[in-house]
Order: sequence, then C-alpha cells, then structure tokens
Amino acid sequence: MEFKPLIGITYEFVFQLVNTFLVFFLLKKLLFKPVLGIIEAREKDIRENLAQGERAKKEGLSLKSEYEEKLNSAKEQGQEIIKQATLRAEQKETEIIAAAKQEASQLKEKASKDVEQERQKVMNEIKNEISNIAILAASKVIEKDIDSKKHKELIDNFIKEVGESK
Repeated sequence: MEFKPLIGITYEFVFQLVNTFLVFFLLKKLLFKPVLGIIEAREKDIRENLAQGERAKKEGLSLKSEYEEKLNSAKEQGQEIIKQATLRAEQKETEIIAAAKQEASQLKEKASKDVEQERQKVMNEIKNEISNIAILAASKVIEKDIDSKKHKELIDNFIKEVGESK
C-alpha cells in the first residue's frame, strides 16, 4: 500500500502560502500597527481618565470631610450662642424680678409711712378736738354750779357734741 500525502506540495500551494504571508505582513504593517496604536492610545486615555477620576474622588472626599467639619463647628457655635443667650436671658430675668421686688418693697414702705403719717395726723386732730371739747365742758361745769341733774345734763350734752364732731 502506498501512502499518499494528504497535502501535496504544488506551485499553487506554495503560491497560496506566499500570498498568505504577504497578506499577513501587509496587514500587520498597514492595519494591525495603526489599530494597535489606536487601542494603546485609548487604553492610555482610559488610564488617565481613571486616575483623574480617582483624584477627583479623593478631592471630593476631602472637601466632604472639610464641609462636615465646618458644619459641625457651625452647629457647635450655634449651640454655644443659644446657651449664652439663654444664660443672659435668665440673668436679665433675675435682675428684672429683683428690681421689681425692690420697687414693690419701696412702694410698700412708702405707703406704710404715708398711712402712719395720716393716722398720726388724724390722732392729733382727734386729740385736739377732744381737748377742745373737754375744755368746753370744763368751762361749762365751772360756770354753773352743778347738781346731779345738771351734771347728767352736761354729760349728755358733752356726749352729743362729741358725737356731732365726729
């Protein structure tokens, strides 16, 4: 039995083989290199964009933390301002209440003094009136000789005059 080769080497086969290598090298020079260059340029752009995105992310996180710090600081300052305002308001309240109590005390003392002066004045007037009535009664008693009937009459008149003078 004779072995036949599967592929025979013929000039067509050699020509196809040469053409295939020629097309391969031609495509490599004209197509693959520019395409690979475009792919590499695209990869470079993507890497740069990723790096730029990463830098922007870090900067954003930095700004976010800075913003949060400022926000917290502003909240703390706001709380401190509210606390100080509350303390000032409480102090002012205490001062106003103390001043009002002092003024009320002064007014009460003045009113008490005025009432006492008025009472003293009325008492002096009553004493003067009683003195005048007593002098009048004594002068009437001295003018007349008194018997018991006259004495009773003088006392009744005195009581009547004292009642009218009030």
